[in-house]
Amino acid sequence: MDNRDAVSAFLRSRRDKITHQQAGLPSYGQRRVPGLRRGEVATLAGVSVEYYTRLERGTLHGVSDGVLDALARALQLDATERTYLYDLARAAGKAPGAPARQRTARSAGRQTVRPSVTRIVDGMPGMPACVMNSRLDTLAANPLGRALYAEMFADPTCGANVARFAFLNPAAKRFYTDWERMARFAVGALRIEAGRSPYDRELSNLIGELSTRSDAFRVMWGSHDVHVFRESTKRLNHPLVGDLELDQETMSLPDDSGLSVVVYSAPPGTASEDALTLLAGWFATTGSEQTAQATGKRSPRQP
Repeated sequence: MDNRDAVSAFLRSRRDKITHQQAGLPSYGQRRVPGLRRGEVATLAGVSVEYYTRLERGTLHGVSDGVLDALARALQLDATERTYLYDLARAAGKAPGAPARQRTARSAGRQTVRPSVTRIVDGMPGMPACVMNSRLDTLAANPLGRALYAEMFADPTCGANVARFAFLNPAAKRFYTDWERMARFAVGALRIEAGRSPYDRELSNLIGELSTRSDAFRVMWGSHDVHVFRESTKRLNHPLVGDLELDQETMSLPDDSGLSVVVYSAPPGTASEDALTLLAGWFATTGSEQTAQATGKRSPRQP
């Protein structure tokens, strides 16, 4: 199995999103399809219609960086989309049995967190922190991180995977105040990883599972959008301490593991800081199992 279907769908979806006005092209007659025509993209990219048609059929193997750059400009790709296009091109034509040097550690099924990274995460007791891989599996978390995501860790069907929690656990739509934004982030992140590692079996299984079990995921996946949120504000509604507004920072580890450290913090003197302090105290008193069980109870901040 190759990535030609993903390439074809991505290029078509980007072409459909650009109007001839946005591309600076004149309009002649009535247009029956949304977006640009293949010939118009070919003209903007400086290639023949026949060559662009070949590209849109999914054949990126051997395409030069110059052509990819021209294609990215013609389709008005943002930085994340451009990187995704290059990832698709690099992955094109690679067989599942490619040499190990071509298959990075991020696509390995078994991943471990270095003890030094675990110590760093545990050394931030006042801030929820965790280590995630590019499939959105949570591989390690400090106590406050486990308390913050107690519902996810308590659900054995989630496997501590943020995407499974977001789409398959009904509690997620209450937990994430802006659920749709979070859901689109998860889909976009998985889409990026699928471009990098088309032969990652665990990733393919995860995408297949979510597509089968969640109509919302299937629709979002079909849009072929890619997203990267490195810095953001997370608005959560925790069942124990209520509303939280936390700053999220995501820091990729400087190796080829694809692992990232995700840290949440609350601005000093805010209600969210008080809530994190309360949550940390609750977790320290009751432990992880009791905190997970208590997520179905009333918030201790409420009378």
